[in-house]
Amino acid sequence: MCASKSIKYSLVLVLAAGLTACGGDMDDLDQYINEVKAKPGGRIEPLPEITPYEIYTYIADAQGLRSPFVPDNQQSALSSNGARPDRDRSREYLESFPLDTLGMVGTLDMGNTVYGLVQTQDGLIHRVVPGNYLGQNDGRIIEISDSEISLVEIISDGVGGYVERDAAVGLKD
Repeated sequence: MCASKSIKYSLVLVLAAGLTACGGDMDDLDQYINEVKAKPGGRIEPLPEITPYEIYTYIADAQGLRSPFVPDNQQSALSSNGARPDRDRSREYLESFPLDTLGMVGTLDMGNTVYGLVQTQDGLIHRVVPGNYLGQNDGRIIEISDSEISLVEIISDGVGGYVERDAAVGLKD
């Protein structure tokens, strides 16, 4: 109990000493404030005039245009060429990589079969033939040449259908 009283007295003395340091001469601060107040004020530019907003009502039917807020089912039917990804097909290993991370490093002729050599990001080289799949968009290899592997990808058209897109994996330098 005696120790707690001495701690309390010590704390009061420290706080009192701290408060005495807060007083002091503030003449230089008062002088600076008076100098700033004595300076003439600057000119403030007037606010720009605000022009009122004119409301525009978009009427698609009156102009013979389609509404941009209604899905265009005819466009979806036209763009879809019957291509659909085969969800029942077992996936190949190289379909787990994005197409832009794969690179062709060469070809291999064995008999009458031409193999393409594809390198993944981790440095492994895989052998592919036409009919194999590459990339994450159901890319089926259609041709292997000395300079590239050509394939056809099946991608979503954004409105419920699918379209085929040509792609290629070029020979790495």
